[in-house]
Amino acid sequence: MKLYFSPGACSLSPHIVLRESGLPFELVLASTKTHQLSDGTDYYSINPKGYVPLLELDDGQRLSEGPAIVQYVADQVPARALAPPNGTMARYRVQEWLNFISSEIHKSCGVVFNPAMPEEAKALARGRVTQRLTWVDQQLQGKSFLLGADFSVADAYLFTVVNWAPHLGLDISGLKNLAAFQSTHGGTAGRPGALKAEGLLK
Repeated sequence: MKLYFSPGACSLSPHIVLRESGLPFELVLASTKTHQLSDGTDYYSINPKGYVPLLELDDGQRLSEGPAIVQYVADQVPARALAPPNGTMARYRVQEWLNFISSEIHKSCGVVFNPAMPEEAKALARGRVTQRLTWVDQQLQGKSFLLGADFSVADAYLFTVVNWAPHLGLDISGLKNLAAFQSTHGGTAGRPGALKAEGLLK
């Protein structure tokens, strides 16, 4: 498989999950600024949406959207328990978290990152992200991960978006449960390897 990624972008989430899965994969750098690969290939010719992540399967099929990719990867290696079995309430909880992170946190972060957005809009977005993260902090009370004691693909996505906080000008030091989640998430095998591969950890 090939994972098209950009360092530190939301593609970090499936990158972590792929490393957790133990499945073989190749990283392909796709610049979100130039929309080109390192060899000059137009990334739009590969993914018309123009953004990462994109997972190219062994048979040539391509799957986009992080929440879909991480669940696909998890289902390839059920023994790794990266996501609960399909049809269980626990699986729907994972999907609930993936959708919440995508629509309520990730998209608001995108507003702040967008240089074309006026400062008033960015301030509103920062407030929304802080409000949502405060709620997540409450949900993590007494838990190591979003579902409890065990890591799931939703945790990789949460880690990724919370990792943007310093770049967004957000101070989450007062959110003790979330801060603990970010630091102890390093205990999962996939995170440090992914961060190093993307040049985000020395």
